[in-house]
Amino acid sequence: MRIGLLTEGGYPYVSGDARLWCDRLVRGLEQHEFDIYALSRSERQEDEGWIQLPPQVSRVRTAPLWTAEDDGVVHGRRARRRFAECFGELAAAVCAAPAVPDGSEASGGVTASEASRAVVADRFGSALYGLAELARDEGGLVGALRSEGAVRALERACRAPGALRAARTARVPDLLSVAAHVERTLRPLSLDWYEDDGLGSVDLCHAAAGGEAALPGLLALHFAGVPLLVTEYGVQLRAHYLASSAAEEPPAVRALLAAFHGALAAEVYRRATLITPGNTHARRWQERCGADRAKLRTVYPGMETARFAEVGERVDGSGRADPDTLVWVGRIEPAKDLISLLHSFAEVRKEAPKTRLRIVGAPADGPEGALYLAHCKALAAQLFPDEAEGVHAVGDNPVSFEEIGGPEVPSLAEAYASGSVVVLSSVVEGFPISLVEAMFCGRATVSTDVGAVVEVIGGTGLVVPPRNPRALAEACVALLRDPERRARLGAAARARALELFTVEQNITAFHGIYLEIVSRSPVRRLVVDDAGDPLPFGVPAEVHVPGRWTEARLMVSGRPRWAAGAPVRATAPLPAGEGA
Repeated sequence: MRIGLLTEGGYPYVSGDARLWCDRLVRGLEQHEFDIYALSRSERQEDEGWIQLPPQVSRVRTAPLWTAEDDGVVHGRRARRRFAECFGELAAAVCAAPAVPDGSEASGGVTASEASRAVVADRFGSALYGLAELARDEGGLVGALRSEGAVRALERACRAPGALRAARTARVPDLLSVAAHVERTLRPLSLDWYEDDGLGSVDLCHAAAGGEAALPGLLALHFAGVPLLVTEYGVQLRAHYLASSAAEEPPAVRALLAAFHGALAAEVYRRATLITPGNTHARRWQERCGADRAKLRTVYPGMETARFAEVGERVDGSGRADPDTLVWVGRIEPAKDLISLLHSFAEVRKEAPKTRLRIVGAPADGPEGALYLAHCKALAAQLFPDEAEGVHAVGDNPVSFEEIGGPEVPSLAEAYASGSVVVLSSVVEGFPISLVEAMFCGRATVSTDVGAVVEVIGGTGLVVPPRNPRALAEACVALLRDPERRARLGAAARARALELFTVEQNITAFHGIYLEIVSRSPVRRLVVDDAGDPLPFGVPAEVHVPGRWTEARLMVSGRPRWAAGAPVRATAPLPAGEGA
């Protein structure tokens, strides 16, 4: 089987999202061939290069999303008219305000609002594929998407009756900002990936994310009928909403971009053959954004267990763990809510004065991450002044900030091994990787109820509401005082992690999904003999099973020679009166 793996800002580059799980998937499915189609996010990412690829990767094609170079395509009058019509329809679909649910029923028991959303989705999809066909015919759309005509089309859509209320207030700078963002997102339309020797030749497109990563898969489906599988371990639309809320943008820009990404996500979900969320939390988001429940198949991320095996398999479940130490591991940023954790630890110290807290992790990239880390250190110094047993002893703060690779924490497994309870205090979380790592290490955990935490824990740890330092403190104290309970929860957590979150279960799940999708997809290739005539039963069912089962010449482009010209009869008609 030949898989077209679609990525954006990740594999096969050294840095980026979804790099690890994509590499594990490709290496684990060595019986298949993979073609990698990657969109890069920055020049730095490209300069860092690729990871070493396994032999089953037969082709890698990349394209940048960060460059601002024009494609040099000049459109004639007819092409400009086609672009104006298609982009105008796209902008109108984006700006169309969703109908307010009023309880009225449309035909077939569908509410009026659902019928309205279906109309908008059809309109957006038709416009998107119209732009794709124009890009294929003309050689690109980069210049057209940056043109004054695109901005004017957006302006007309914003001023049209029934447009989003926030969009009606859009000014020229807002429209320019939206047009630039839309152009960047739609750059895959102008790529030459969709010919018969590209994505048109694969058996299945597997998008490692939604949004821009899935857009080439939509076009391969449209042009060549290639089935599309979409995996989202972090829902792209949710990530856009979170990033937009943090950015200081005008309301009109936020509303238009949210509508655009919502329409693109709905089109991806509608056209995909199957969608594999990484957890129930992501699954609920996808259903809310228009995904059909029948297409959803939860596949948990796979993680390597070998580096945590020594810690997790210790008989006593503790090893070198200090029974009076709490451990927090992760990236230091506001979403992790270390402020609440420090206030909670102040409550813990009132009940268990010997307890220590080890915060292990590096700050998030950029000045904001360093500023947040400094703020946390200042708060820790304020809440816990250096303590000393006597006037001649050196004081020691019960809270320490450390990084992986230092003398105290040489490895990630040692970080989890150093404490008896692992704490997660986040207010925003998708799939909690640090929690799964703690489970592999056989550690009892106390977590906040955010994202997929409850689904991951499954009763093997304590869960409290977010932004509630007192509840977090009470749960930590309960485990610190009960070593037998800690041991039971840690053993149960490790057993659950080994059952659900290993690389092996992830690879097995996708192997079965690949076979299922291909077995249900129509054969798109015509098998012909040496004369160019169709070969009956030339594509038997077993060709979809991994292995070299047949030796047949496949025609994947153009019309076969037997189909050229006007149809001809197989036999001459009999004269009148004969054959009765």
